[in-house]
Amino acid sequence: MMNNKDEILYIGFNQDQGCFACGTQKGFKIYNTHPFKDTFKREFDGGIGIVEMLFRCNILALVGGGSHPKFPMNKVLLWDDHQYKCIGELSFKSFVKAVKLRKDKVVVVLENRIYVYNFADLRLIDAIDTCFNPKGICALSADQNLSVLATPDKQKGHVKVTVYERNNSFVIVAHQSSLSCMALNFAGTLLATASDKGTLIRIFSTEDGSPLQEVRRGSDKAEIYSIAFDKNSHWIACSSDKGTIHIFHVTKTMNRIVLSDENKDDQAAQQDEIYKTSQQNEAEVSNDGKKAKNSKHALSFMKKILPKYFDSEWSYAQFRVQDGKALCAFSDDGQTLIAVTTDGSYYLADIPKKKGDCIQREKKILQ
Repeated sequence: MMNNKDEILYIGFNQDQGCFACGTQKGFKIYNTHPFKDTFKREFDGGIGIVEMLFRCNILALVGGGSHPKFPMNKVLLWDDHQYKCIGELSFKSFVKAVKLRKDKVVVVLENRIYVYNFADLRLIDAIDTCFNPKGICALSADQNLSVLATPDKQKGHVKVTVYERNNSFVIVAHQSSLSCMALNFAGTLLATASDKGTLIRIFSTEDGSPLQEVRRGSDKAEIYSIAFDKNSHWIACSSDKGTIHIFHVTKTMNRIVLSDENKDDQAAQQDEIYKTSQQNEAEVSNDGKKAKNSKHALSFMKKILPKYFDSEWSYAQFRVQDGKALCAFSDDGQTLIAVTTDGSYYLADIPKKKGDCIQREKKILQ
């Protein structure tokens, strides 16, 4: 079990989800995802708040964190673990909220601006203004053939997509409320987003920004912690403060869809909960068929007014975690869900052949 000096400050998967890193009060640790293995650790005399890996190579991006940061929290250090030293440094006027790496770029996220650097010489190649972004929301594609960056735009709920190979950028009106989380698939062709309502996950094409799919996590508000595609974009998973990880099929067709009205959907969700409660209450106090029939008529009336909510695409599979904030990922073959929590637990669960709950295969405690 982790002690106080090993308190987890950060968890992040690498680009292919084959490894994950933990920043702690006294350094960082790297683990193999599947099969689970403690790969290596580095102990410092201070905390590491961000550890961003570059696949499995020896270069990492480190930012200080915790009660006694090892490095300033307004600096990104490119750390060569073979040489056990810093080989590059980027300094800013405010705290760094997130770092993303790919083989040709370093992306640094601040509260109101995102900087993009050339990896080889740390030359600044782009600066993007955003809305207030304290969570450091940002997504960067990993495939070497397509460099796609998704960032919050200056207007809440909007996402700016930049495709560097095409020298092209455009804005997607993703949600009516503020963004909570986003993710790109490995190829950079699909973007998934969630708002601070946490009820819907939306998937867009990065080719032209068209909406392709909308799935529903639930009817009540939730904070989305993470979103992840599997390697082949067959599945998408999301974790939240509700403690349940939801897995959805990613639609193979590339047909544009019409997005629902999130505000109206919330009204429908509330009415749906009221309806379900009234059904349960009536079942407890009476078996009168007329009452059940009236309830059914009420639901039918709501369907006519708010059809989108009642046609929602719900999750294919679910998995419940018991400890802390969870981040999710998939095994390389896409048949297994992986979850790591801030309380120091690792879960491995098989995705079922039919709709239902995932089957837990392993639970480990991070050492």
